[in-house]
Amino acid sequence: MDPQDKRTRVVIHADEPLAPINPNIYGHFAEHLGSLIYDGLWVGTESRIPNDRGIRLDVVNALKKIKVPVLRWPGGCFADDYHWQDGIGPREQRPTRMNLWWGGTETNAFGTHEFFQLCEMLGAEPYICGNMGTGTPREMREWLEYMNVELDTTITRERAKNGALEPLGIRYFGIGNESWGCGGNMTPQYYANEYARFATYADRMFLVKIASGANADDYDWTRRFFEAISGRACGCKQSRTALVNGFAFHYYCGTSGTATEYSVLDWYKLLGKAVKIEEIMKRHRIVMDDFDPRRQIMLICDEWGTWHPQMHNILDPSKRLMQQNTMRDAVVAALTLDIFNRNADIIAMSNIAQMVNVLQAMILTDGPRMLCTPTYHVYEMYKEHQGGTSLPIRIETGSITFDRDFPSIKSVAGSASRKGKEMTVSLVNVDAQEHASVGIEFRGTRNASLKRWRVLAARDIHAKNTFDDPGAVLPRDKEDTTGHLELDPASVNVLTYEIG
Repeated sequence: MDPQDKRTRVVIHADEPLAPINPNIYGHFAEHLGSLIYDGLWVGTESRIPNDRGIRLDVVNALKKIKVPVLRWPGGCFADDYHWQDGIGPREQRPTRMNLWWGGTETNAFGTHEFFQLCEMLGAEPYICGNMGTGTPREMREWLEYMNVELDTTITRERAKNGALEPLGIRYFGIGNESWGCGGNMTPQYYANEYARFATYADRMFLVKIASGANADDYDWTRRFFEAISGRACGCKQSRTALVNGFAFHYYCGTSGTATEYSVLDWYKLLGKAVKIEEIMKRHRIVMDDFDPRRQIMLICDEWGTWHPQMHNILDPSKRLMQQNTMRDAVVAALTLDIFNRNADIIAMSNIAQMVNVLQAMILTDGPRMLCTPTYHVYEMYKEHQGGTSLPIRIETGSITFDRDFPSIKSVAGSASRKGKEMTVSLVNVDAQEHASVGIEFRGTRNASLKRWRVLAARDIHAKNTFDDPGAVLPRDKEDTTGHLELDPASVNVLTYEIG
């Protein structure tokens, strides 16, 4: 597993802008699953945990620091069995339902108005996934009327009665989720026809309508969906807008070992799986280009991340899919965000799964206690890329070969962006054991001086933040005293340069 070459050369073309980095690439996902919503985000107005109208303030204040641009809700699989009328009106009168996919019950204490309140507190754009699986076009259309219409109707009067005189304002709207699986086990042709039917009744709401795309590398799903909907996707005589504005695939890189117990080989295996998202994303875009050569339809990855084996008793619904988060998860996040930055001309949005207490979470809670995970700190460090312009970056580095059944992975990866006179360069040293000696060259600018270098690293690749030691893994400032960069093993680095 020794690198073939320990010297890395990074060349950045500061005067050759590639594409704007849509802040939505740094989006998030919150599903009614485990303790994400209840205890994670919502504690209720009577809770002793400090809250604003039921939403816990410690979590919101932490999330505000990473500039959450867009938040997807209410699922996930949960979305296709969620009926929006259950989550409006006085909370004490809302029905309690069975949570079909994730066990236990759903009180509906957190519904449409609470979601919009959360988005307002975070400064995030709401992205709602509508119910195609057990819902109807009428139910979906009435939800959109409730959220978006200014006219005086029975439905908008109900909204006003519930405290919102003005439209709530939804722009991003997904029609179904994982329709190839928990969203109905549909074929792409059947889903395309159902999608067209549902989208027709959402067409006059001026939405960004997002279709449920493929699972990972199922490129055939993408092709057959667009073949079936071709001619309707980009609008028709009766339509003022295109029926399809976005297409969302999902990719979970899974795990090797467990969330906290893994070997160095497991480290590399998981990172090797993580970087496959770049090929998957590009190949889906190539298929889409056959039907959408002008790229009017956005490519989105609205679920991605690590998915480790269940930590807790699977019979306890409040602990479903809760997993610890280590430096390995942080490196997965950094590698993935760098891929999105480098491909800003291809990807328009992503939503990591998920925000609190579930899968690759930003935050973990335990009653009144809260901590920020290593993945959270990557998002905090990388926020400087949001809204910047992606710059071409060439990284000449060694490869790490770790298993005959897995391709080699590059020792160092990264991305670069520019905002005015500042340039942000993020570099990940994938090597679990060795430092990386890096030299950076800038093309197209006379001089670039290093203003700040922040690093997220730990002596142990299994390092994690716990409720007893929530500051075990934190970013720190690092000085460059040699003109060459020495990246710590298994580290995430963000460097800010001032361009002369």
